[in-house]
Amino acid sequence: MTASTPQDAIVEDPHAAAPEHPSETELQLRLRQQELLAELGVHALRGTTFQELLDVTVRLTAEGLRCEFCKIMELQRGQNRLLVRAGVGWDAGVVGTATVGADMQSPAGFALHTGKPVISNHLENEERFRTPELLLQHGIRRAANVILQGDDSAFGVLEVDSRAAGEFSKNDLSFLQGAANVLGMAIERQRVERELRVSLDRQSVLLEEMNHRVKNSLQLVANMLHLQAGGAEAEEVERSLKDAGKRVMMVARAHEHLYRSRDLLTIDLGSYLSDLCKSLENGIECSFDQAVVARIEMTAERAIPVALIVNELVTNAAKHGYPDGVGKVWVTLNQDTTKGHAIVRVADAGIGLPPDFDLEGGKSLGMRIMRALSRQLGAALVVARRTQGAEFALYLPYTGNSAGR
Repeated sequence: MTASTPQDAIVEDPHAAAPEHPSETELQLRLRQQELLAELGVHALRGTTFQELLDVTVRLTAEGLRCEFCKIMELQRGQNRLLVRAGVGWDAGVVGTATVGADMQSPAGFALHTGKPVISNHLENEERFRTPELLLQHGIRRAANVILQGDDSAFGVLEVDSRAAGEFSKNDLSFLQGAANVLGMAIERQRVERELRVSLDRQSVLLEEMNHRVKNSLQLVANMLHLQAGGAEAEEVERSLKDAGKRVMMVARAHEHLYRSRDLLTIDLGSYLSDLCKSLENGIECSFDQAVVARIEMTAERAIPVALIVNELVTNAAKHGYPDGVGKVWVTLNQDTTKGHAIVRVADAGIGLPPDFDLEGGKSLGMRIMRALSRQLGAALVVARRTQGAEFALYLPYTGNSAGR
């Protein structure tokens, strides 16, 4: 936004008296005006609602110029009129309803179209402009107008009016234009914020739609793998295809959590793992417990590998820990804030691990997947218990902020 200055071709009243040297009272007034501009700036930065900001502006402006009347008029582009959006001193029913002409014969319209501040100190003798009916009805004797300018286009006009004798000076216009500039920058900022919110809302909708479509596409892939598994002649091929379908569904569920999430960018890991436990179809009861109250949020890029590792561990527990196909697996999520870890534990009460079990040297596809995903996450996967069942712990770097995600 380019701020206007009152020295830019001021349209002065030809009947104005010659300026006098400022008195002590005049200097005190100018100091008070600077204080009022600072107060207005604080309101503009505070995030005050738009209408409240308009109301504050007219109140402080009227005080700064010791006027009974002040108003902000917004240009109604389709009508070439200026609507009174905020004001002080006016009769009931004026604000929000009354309009004045926005043509060049109107003082406010002239200020709007030329960008030049306009002083009319003697409306009864005014020959340059048409005195608006609204001013005549309220017995206004003098007025001053400055443009409210945004980056894209003019918003309207800030005007002060008085029934009292006296004259508005260039110094008064400095204050008036200063108030208009503060408000104009606030108007422009709010316009940009509105556009950003619309853009963000649109991006959120697109991201939600994308995650929804990805989830549906992955669901289709998983279904195709299960169909192929049903037609496979070799038992090992059938099992491999079904396992692949389950892994694809882990990714699909992550995208389902994303498009249901509040921010569409992160996943509540606890909710995701809980959903995973409920969906496993291997005849084994899988119980999830989150041992921390705080949500553990992670991006999909990190949450999906964690879920895939948990899926492999639960599947192995069901397959090797309970040969008779009956048992229970516990999945817990905790956080060690002192070491910056999220800790996922998978435990069972089965027959335990064989003496020659080698987490690092296992050659099965599942073991290779877990090792690769652990390295990808920068995590440590360890055996926490070998007998009286087995327990694995995944120590995942997580500090609760963006750096740890």
